Amino acid sequence: QVQLVESGGGLVQPGGSLRLSCAASGFTMDYYAIGWFRQAPGKEREGVSCISGSDGSTHYADSVQGRFTISRDNAKNTVYLQMNSLKPEDTAVYYCATVNGPCSWYRGGYWGQGTQVTVSS
Repeated sequence: QVQLVESGGGLVQPGGSLRLSCAASGFTMDYYAIGWFRQAPGKEREGVSCISGSDGSTHYADSVQGRFTISRDNAKNTVYLQMNSLKPEDTAVYYCATVNGPCSWYRGGYWGQGTQVTVSS
């Protein structure tokens, strides 16, 4: 059974940092592109970052470029999203998902249940 489980969300002050984890079971992440998505209240879900399965290349949305870093640990079957310099507009439920096709398409396949990130003073 394919399963993705996110963790690491929480409440953080503006300018702070969080690291999200996406742990996979039921399949080997090595060969899959894995993306992070987010959905804020009243807004559509958007692709935030993605890491390819073939060569580990990465893609970032303009809004997070330079602040967020995606990485993967294939031995742990886990993908991470390091989020620095967080802003209130980063507040959302963050999801990880397998990505079908090129990373930049952000076409999600299997999804996790999401983890809440709240940036507020």
